[in-house]
Amino acid sequence: PVLFLLAMAAMLLAASRPFAVVSLPMTQETIMLAMDVSGSMRATDVQPNRLVAAQNAAKAFLAQLPRDVKVGIVAFAGSAQVVQVPTVNREDLVSAIDRFQMQRGTAIGNGIVLSLATIFPDAGIDLNAMGNARERQRGVAIDQTPPKDEKKPFTPVAPGSYGSAAIILLTDGQRTTGVDTLEAAKLAADRGIRVYT
Repeated sequence: PVLFLLAMAAMLLAASRPFAVVSLPMTQETIMLAMDVSGSMRATDVQPNRLVAAQNAAKAFLAQLPRDVKVGIVAFAGSAQVVQVPTVNREDLVSAIDRFQMQRGTAIGNGIVLSLATIFPDAGIDLNAMGNARERQRGVAIDQTPPKDEKKPFTPVAPGSYGSAAIILLTDGQRTTGVDTLEAAKLAADRGIRVYT
């Protein structure tokens, strides 16, 4: 009878499906490679040219990185685009690096901001809104109401304090268009992200 009662108690316990939420520490490291694909990367002062040298450096970096570190790639010239979302698949990353197409202009700030938006997808970092900042500074017609920015409150953290992500910036020049580079770097610093050049 005792075994029968224990079996019934175990069956009732199993039927009630007890559960517990257990918080476990998680380390997730993400590196964003922000790579310049502007026309100046055609220069041959580094053999065979600057773009190929940057591509080779990025591939060598990927080969040395631990396999559990996620890497994403942002290519920038006159604009910036995510060419590879963060992944641990090194073959996808190498393929993305090999597919670069050169464009005009150098928007270094856009590359940094888009890298931040990829690292913090829920933070509401909007590259288009930052690019239109000059338009907003000019003013709005009397009969137009400016759009309301409903953003989550953000509290800056100590620069370099976010240890789970970093941005590596590969570029050969200075900004010719897009978001101001120092403004983008400050945005990164306020979120604790280090930008290595």
